[in-house]
Amino acid sequence: MEIKIQSIHFDATEKLQAFIEKKVAKLEKSFEDIQKVEVQLKVVKPATAQNKEASITVTVPGTTLFVEKTTDTFEESIDLGVDSMRVQLQKYKEKTRNY
Repeated sequence: MEIKIQSIHFDATEKLQAFIEKKVAKLEKSFEDIQKVEVQLKVVKPATAQNKEASITVTVPGTTLFVEKTTDTFEESIDLGVDSMRVQLQKYKEKTRNY
């Protein structure tokens, strides 16, 4: 599984990148055939609360799944994003198993 992290208009700290990699790696427990995961981090203007946006794109054989979350911190956005991606992966797995 290839993990690609993009931080748009700012530099993500090593600590944040390590956190993202650790969280995203857990998605493999839900679905083994993940080919690529792209994480995009963006600070939404204007600088108010709820301005940290994280989008997660997961490429699996046959489709691409996408999740986007905006919260106060990138860690929280990643947490929520990974949780909802896990749900999507399980739904997709059920769908492919039925065919």
